[in-house]
Amino acid sequence: MKTDVLIVGGGITGSLAAQHLAARGVDVTIIDREQPGLGSTAASTAMLQWEIDCTLGELSEFYGFDRAASLYRRSAAAVQGLTGLVGALGFDCVFRPRSTLYIAAGEVGPAALREEHLLRQRAGLPGMLLDHAELLSRFGIDRAAAILSPGAADADPMLLSWGLLRDAAARGARLIDAMATAYHDAPGAVTVETDGPFVIEARHVILATGYVMPDFVKSEIHRTASSWAIATTPQAPGSLWPGSELIWEASENYNYARTTADGRIIIGGGDDDTVDPTERDSKMPEKAAALIDDLVKLWPAAQPVVDYSWSGAFGETEDGLPLIGVVPGMPRILAAYGYGGNGITFSFMASRMLAELCAGHREDWFDAFAIDRPSPAG
Repeated sequence: MKTDVLIVGGGITGSLAAQHLAARGVDVTIIDREQPGLGSTAASTAMLQWEIDCTLGELSEFYGFDRAASLYRRSAAAVQGLTGLVGALGFDCVFRPRSTLYIAAGEVGPAALREEHLLRQRAGLPGMLLDHAELLSRFGIDRAAAILSPGAADADPMLLSWGLLRDAAARGARLIDAMATAYHDAPGAVTVETDGPFVIEARHVILATGYVMPDFVKSEIHRTASSWAIATTPQAPGSLWPGSELIWEASENYNYARTTADGRIIIGGGDDDTVDPTERDSKMPEKAAALIDDLVKLWPAAQPVVDYSWSGAFGETEDGLPLIGVVPGMPRILAAYGYGGNGITFSFMASRMLAELCAGHREDWFDAFAIDRPSPAG
């Protein structure tokens, strides 16, 4: 069969790309080796932040303030764009605008947060610095300082992905249960073999396969890691922090927490370099116990009873920026990987960038996400 754009992977990145391309009148086909969304999308805690794993200060040291500030503003615009898209399409995915609390942790104290806040102000980014007394009185959180920022959101990632796929299908996109087994990039088209009785010829292929990268996609700044998460039983009415802000810690290996519409607390973290799924699953009991302990320290009012626990792999990069763009040496194959803690935010950004590249349009700022970019450390 022939198609304009073949998307490999029907999770959140693939569904965002499919919906956007289909809305632009592009002939789209999506293939997935399992039910769409049951890969890395299902493991997402769906904290839709514009703040990047690499702070604005760190990113400025790598690439200069102007470039770093521009990338932060684009991330903020991506959350706004996703908010507008969900509102326009009108399907229910428990999407809720939220603010974030970036709280002091480890060696990152008030002075470091103050420097980061000043840089954000200089970049025109929203937010306010809270000292210990303000943080404690307003939110009941006993940390030395925090940055409170609007413009984030949370959602049910599966419902979000499925809603986007339904809209794409209504616009003519095809979803096929198949696994890609080989790619042949030629000057006029890409031919993709599958484990089914057909091959697919496409003008462009978009790889949206979560953390599973084909061996021909290589990056010296990317690595795969694992994260663990738990969801508590529904908490007593009035016992959650005011505003249900998304909370994340200002440390290299940080915990992150949010509430849900039915009153649960989700907390995740404990990241390490585990890649084997069996080994990752075996660590769940100790990781869950550690997360419960951290939750009680963060929010003593929590009822520390675990209702659900899960883990997942994710890709991250040295500079906290994703890998989005053309696969080096394969000009008709595009890819999106390495989202770190900004999965769905960067998925939205990727869907827009890759659609432009499929249309033959490229902007200079795309280079910041190049798959073959060198290590920022030199």
